[in-house]
Amino acid sequence: MTDPMAPDPAVIRDLGDGLILRRSTAADAEPLAEFNADIHGDRDANTPDEGVGVWTRDLLRGDHPTFGAGDFTIVEDTRTGKTVSSLNLISQTWTYDGIPFGVGRPELVATHPDYRNRGLVRAQFEVVHQWSAERGHKVQAITGIPFYYRQFGYEMALSLGGGRIGYLPHVPRLKPDQAEPYRVRPVAEADLPFLVEVDAHAAKRSLIACPRDLDHWRYELFGKSERNVSRLEIRIVETPAGEPAGVLGHSQKLGASRVGVELFELRPGVSWVAVMPSVLRYLDAAGAAYAEREQKPYMALAFWLGEDHPAFQVAQTRLPDVRRPYAWYLRVADLLDFVRHIAPALERRLAASVTVGHTGELKLSFYRDGLRLLLQDGKLAAVESWTPTVADDGSAAFPGRTFLQLLFGYRSLEGLRSAFPDCWVDNDDARALLNALFPQQSSRFLPI
Repeated sequence: MTDPMAPDPAVIRDLGDGLILRRSTAADAEPLAEFNADIHGDRDANTPDEGVGVWTRDLLRGDHPTFGAGDFTIVEDTRTGKTVSSLNLISQTWTYDGIPFGVGRPELVATHPDYRNRGLVRAQFEVVHQWSAERGHKVQAITGIPFYYRQFGYEMALSLGGGRIGYLPHVPRLKPDQAEPYRVRPVAEADLPFLVEVDAHAAKRSLIACPRDLDHWRYELFGKSERNVSRLEIRIVETPAGEPAGVLGHSQKLGASRVGVELFELRPGVSWVAVMPSVLRYLDAAGAAYAEREQKPYMALAFWLGEDHPAFQVAQTRLPDVRRPYAWYLRVADLLDFVRHIAPALERRLAASVTVGHTGELKLSFYRDGLRLLLQDGKLAAVESWTPTVADDGSAAFPGRTFLQLLFGYRSLEGLRSAFPDCWVDNDDARALLNALFPQQSSRFLPI
């Protein structure tokens, strides 16, 4: 028999003033879905965001490969029994130049307007950061509004979104006697190994990647409910003979009068020049169908594939409208551990650079603390904690968390120095080593 006086095991902390912080359970699916739909919707127009509600409900359903029913934090007002603030943690694995590392992705951060500015989000971040550390994650990553997540130890350090837009006159038309060289069809269970293959090939272009195994792709294709805001329409691009050539992922409805493309990859050996016109025509037809169904105008195709993608190299005039990317917020609680973890990638860079075989040290100052990298014959012999002093202020300095921008290839050393006057390099040797170890590199991937 359950003791009615026993503490609730789901309760994490009493926040005072009638508020408790607890873990979610499967029973929270419906009320939490309604809460998130309401907070993330247009409250002035009293229009909930149905897609966000469905996404919440799907996550709590219990069949996500890396998310459980207890992976939301909830702040509850015990006087009303209502959820007043919530967020979650979605576990996943990313790679850094091919080296896997665990990532915790906080998402669906929401607080009712009447309960804001009470530190509720901060209290929940303390909890999910602890969960993330216990799961062995080396990095936390979140997308969100400007500045806000800097308060919780994050730095904007990785490109997010951006791309190119083309309009209806830019869609190439087939001649009357011309057959479509490639066709686009719905994905099937049998396509899962092909998706894994194409995904792995595409990851080679990106410093940071998020590989999916069969279970993740199966959930992506068949596990998300139809109106889930994070769901894409996944399609296979194939030859008329039925040979798969690539994968395409686009929006399930019009957004700002556009069809949005989040995923477009081809298998090795297939020409982007040959495939691109067929894909544009397919998307144009999809946009026209959406417009008829939704009774909305359709005006453009938006390829949200970052700044540098093979599709853009073959369709610059067909996709003339360039949109700059936003940025991921990243948090690295133990920088020393992360640098040690990616040492093989750093050593490969040294071996291919003008600093090949270098022996020496590199002291990186973050003003209040720092790192010392000891190099021996081009190998990273040691990575140690180090504290700058007046007598020894190091080889280079990076204010705040700006070093993360260099570490994740988001900015070059010179770009950081231009933006931050208190970012400096002591000498030519240090400059050459930093440029070799941490070159600017693009990243574009589909996160979990």
